Amino acid sequence: MVVLYVIAFILIFIIASKGLKIVRPWEKGLIERLGKYQRTADSGLTVIMPFFENIKKIDMREQVVDVPPQAVITKDNVVVEVDAVVYYEVTDPVKVTYNVANFYTAATKLAQTNLRNLVGDMALDESLTSREVINTKLREILDDATDKWGTKVTRVELQRIEPPADVTEAMHRQMKAERERRAMILEAEGQKRSAILKAEGEAEAIQKVADANKYQKIAIAQGESEAIQTVYSAIHKGNPTNDLIAIKYLEALQKMADGQATKVFLPYEASGILGSIAGIKEILSEKMGKEQEKKK
Repeated sequence: MVVLYVIAFILIFIIASKGLKIVRPWEKGLIERLGKYQRTADSGLTVIMPFFENIKKIDMREQVVDVPPQAVITKDNVVVEVDAVVYYEVTDPVKVTYNVANFYTAATKLAQTNLRNLVGDMALDESLTSREVINTKLREILDDATDKWGTKVTRVELQRIEPPADVTEAMHRQMKAERERRAMILEAEGQKRSAILKAEGEAEAIQKVADANKYQKIAIAQGESEAIQTVYSAIHKGNPTNDLIAIKYLEALQKMADGQATKVFLPYEASGILGSIAGIKEILSEKMGKEQEKKK
């Protein structure tokens, strides 16, 4: 009798273990009854009918498909090695289970085919510099194609686009020549700019010196003009006589005679002034004769 109880307990435990299922937080459970889809179970403890129902768990987390490397011929007939990775997440566990037999294989082949088409429509240089464009276009194509499979392609990243060794070496030589050409152009432009700045500086310096000399001459001329006007005004205000003018003229002649010149040119008006000098001489002679008589 005890044996029967033990056997019954074991059978009940087995049946209970078959009917109680745990679905993880990142999973969805697809429950089938006698091979027909019945319902979708969320995370937590789920009860099913043992032997009549079974459950398939679908991972809802973001996953990655590694696209194997493949040889692709570019638009300019260069063979390059291309591979990529595709990130996707399941949006409908029912579709991803029943609409496609093997989603990983299907996504891999789809990515390879479209990647071959995209790179084949580009030249080598364009394909090497258009990674972001290829990523965007491939993601859009895969997202549209896998929508009926209940998945969403979130990102596509090219891992490498590798041309042949001889093409890579030629590209390196081309880039080196281009850098040397740019360096020579920049050096020539620098020398040109330096010469221009130097010439502009010299021209500016000459202009400054000319302006300074001009200002100096103008200042001297203005000073002499003001001095002449002042002297001329003072002379007229003092009402000078011919005798005073003659004396000043003699002082001027004395200064002229003190110079190194061997010739002295007298102005045309000097004859009148010399006549005044003769008159001054007579006056001085008479004055000196009177003084001598007084002393006697």
